[in-house]
Amino acid sequence: MNQPEVSPVILELAEYIASARGKALPAAVTQKTKHHILDTVAAMVSGSRLLPGKRAIAYAKSRGGVEEALVIGTKHLAPVEIAGMANAMEAHADETDDSHARSVTHPGAGIVPSAIAMAERYGRNGTQLLRAVALGYDVGTRFNMSLEISKWAAEGHGTHTFGPGFGCGAAAASLARLDATESRYMLSYVGQQASGVGAWVGDREHVEKAFDFGGMPARNGLLAATFVKAGFTATENLFAGQRNFYMAYSGTRNTNINELVRGLGTDYEIMQTNIKRWCVGSPIQAPLDSLYELIKEHKLKASQVEHILVRVSPGSANTVNNRTMPDINMQQMCAVMLVDGFVSFEAAHDEARMTDRRTRDMRAKVELFGDPEFEKQYPGRQGEVTVTLKNGTKLFHHTTAVRGTVENPMTDEEVDAKCYDLMAPILGTRRARRLVDTIWNLEDVKDVRDMRPLLTA
Repeated sequence: MNQPEVSPVILELAEYIASARGKALPAAVTQKTKHHILDTVAAMVSGSRLLPGKRAIAYAKSRGGVEEALVIGTKHLAPVEIAGMANAMEAHADETDDSHARSVTHPGAGIVPSAIAMAERYGRNGTQLLRAVALGYDVGTRFNMSLEISKWAAEGHGTHTFGPGFGCGAAAASLARLDATESRYMLSYVGQQASGVGAWVGDREHVEKAFDFGGMPARNGLLAATFVKAGFTATENLFAGQRNFYMAYSGTRNTNINELVRGLGTDYEIMQTNIKRWCVGSPIQAPLDSLYELIKEHKLKASQVEHILVRVSPGSANTVNNRTMPDINMQQMCAVMLVDGFVSFEAAHDEARMTDRRTRDMRAKVELFGDPEFEKQYPGRQGEVTVTLKNGTKLFHHTTAVRGTVENPMTDEEVDAKCYDLMAPILGTRRARRLVDTIWNLEDVKDVRDMRPLLTA
């Protein structure tokens, strides 16, 4: 059977992947990439002590193998694909990691651990790591955006398991120094592994979800790149001809394959990626922002509150309505915000507070309403909060742009504070501070393996 002619789009994409390691990033892109590396490293460190992270660590330790990359939060070294998978599950062990709205993905959870693990394998420096991560965001998000993502997801596909795998593979390919032909092979191996359905919503303990969102894309991308580095060959074009990727996953629908190369080198998708201010489920972010603003503006105290009405989209309301896990329970997190005046990582994961009388009584005052009007803003997640005080006064706030989103970005100082707060209880205050500062100055890191002592606990 004759190979189909390689499409110009894939030739351009593969050349971009192969050449990205030698191209400097604009200053703003470099700084934003540091935000996402720091944010994801903090998610990995904190996630190493949560159930999905513990399961992933135990699995990695049971497998043995060549010592190539650190399983973060431990002193254990594992093969690159095992370490990358475990670290990616740590990164999505919680509702802490970043998100890209248009592609409906959490890119950092898989891409950053993949890049760090591959950088360790080859002893790459901090600048090479930065370029590989930015590349991974560009490639992974574009793959999802090249599909009719809303219709595609409605058919049951798992959006979080497809595009990120290509992003992980691209980042790994850059650090492995694959050329353009080898990069096309890599894309083919990722495409053959691409899979996933939306059934992860039924995962009550976040373990499979951590694998689906982070672990599987990281494993698939790392395997693809290491296969090719070991001499594996493949079809050079999974994306054209009679039996191609798009035909398999989109059938006769039109797809926008040109999205794969749209604005490469000028439109950096990491600049369109959101960071969570609060370590809770995405639908809870806007209401917490609103409550936080009301608390600051009106010196609002829990003792003054009679009733809280929270409006979000119906889909968001269904996702976070009185869930058993506190950090994805809208009523619980709003109650904690009112009682504490803030929502820390510790408070968002304190299961004992689910039965604490003061928090429980406040939670009973929270009414959650799924308003169809908010569905029109998806994938943006707006939220309204109306607080009725015991004296009859009503306080209202509508969050249109969640803090940490592209429209309302967090400052360096806010990202620093969030990440330090996540890591200090595990690494200790001194080591956590050194790690944060090291990531802010990644260009000075000569070998990513030198960071290992800061990442063990």
